[in-house]
Amino acid sequence: MKKYAIRRFIQLIPILLGITLLSFILTNIGTTDVIDTMESNQGVVMSEEEKDQLRQEIGLDKPLAQQYVIWLGNVLRGDMGESFVSGKDVFDTFISKLPATIYLTVTSIFLTVLISIPLGILSAVKQNKFLDYLIRFLSFIGNSLPNFFVSLLLIYFFSLKLKLLPVMGNNSGWKSIILPTLTLAIAMSSKYTRQVRATVLEELNKDYVQGARARGIRENKILTFSVLKASMLTIVTLLALSIGSLLGGTAIVESIFMWDGVGKMAVDAITMRDYPIIQAYVIWMAVIYVVVNLITDLIYHYLDPRIRLGQEEA
Repeated sequence: MKKYAIRRFIQLIPILLGITLLSFILTNIGTTDVIDTMESNQGVVMSEEEKDQLRQEIGLDKPLAQQYVIWLGNVLRGDMGESFVSGKDVFDTFISKLPATIYLTVTSIFLTVLISIPLGILSAVKQNKFLDYLIRFLSFIGNSLPNFFVSLLLIYFFSLKLKLLPVMGNNSGWKSIILPTLTLAIAMSSKYTRQVRATVLEELNKDYVQGARARGIRENKILTFSVLKASMLTIVTLLALSIGSLLGGTAIVESIFMWDGVGKMAVDAITMRDYPIIQAYVIWMAVIYVVVNLITDLIYHYLDPRIRLGQEEA
C-alpha cells in the first residue's frame, strides 16, 4: 500500500508541473502589460523610467523560461508574490479565504450524503412504484436547474418573503451557511441520487443478493452489509469529484451570496486582472484535484481486492 501510494504520487508530479507551466505562460503572454495593470489597479501614475525599474525589480526583463524557474522556486517556498490590487501577500490572502470555502464544502457534502444515499437506495428498492417515480422526477428537476437560478429562488422565498435567513454574506453566524449549502446540495443530491439508484439496482440484480434472499437473510441486512458495501466505490468516486470542485470554490454560488471564499476571490481577481491571485488559484485547483485523485485511488486500492490483485499481476 505504501509503495503504491509513493508510486502514484511520483506519477502525479509531472501533471502539477505541467499545469503550473501552462498557467504561467498563459498569464504572461496576455496583451496587457503587467506593470500597466498594477498601475491601473493601484491608482498610481508612474513614469517610463519607474516602470522599467519596476520590471527589473520583479524580473520581467528576464527571458520567460528564467522567469518561470524563479517564480516556481518562490512558490515552492510559499512566496506567491503580492496582489496587484491590494498589495498584500498572495499566500496570506489565499489562506484567509480558505476557511470559508472549507466550511461550505463540509456542510454541502454532509447534506448531499444525507439526502442522496437514502433516497437513492429507497428509489432502487421501490423500483417502478410511485415513490420511485416521485424521487426520480424531483431529482430530474433539481438536476436541471442551474445553481444561480436555485440561489435566486432560495433568496426570494427564505430571505425576502419569509425573512428567515440573511440574503448574503458570512457574518451572520450559522444562518449564513444555510442558503449556499442548500443551493449546492440540491444540485449534487439530484445528480447523485440517480447514480446511487442505478448502482444499487445493479447490485440487487446480482446472484449473491438472490442467494442471500434464498437463505432467508433479511432485506435490511442485505442492503446494509452487502449492497451498500459493494456500492461504496461509486459513492467514493462521487464524493471525490464533489470535494475537489467544492474546495476549488464554487464561484457562482459564492459570488451570489457574497460568501468570502476562494471562489469569490478568483472571480474578483479575474475581473481586476490580478494575475498573482489567479495563478495561486490555478495552483490550488491543480493540487486539490491531484490530491483528491490520489486519495481516491488509495481508497479504491483498499476497498476492492480485484484492483490490488490486478496491480500486483501488472
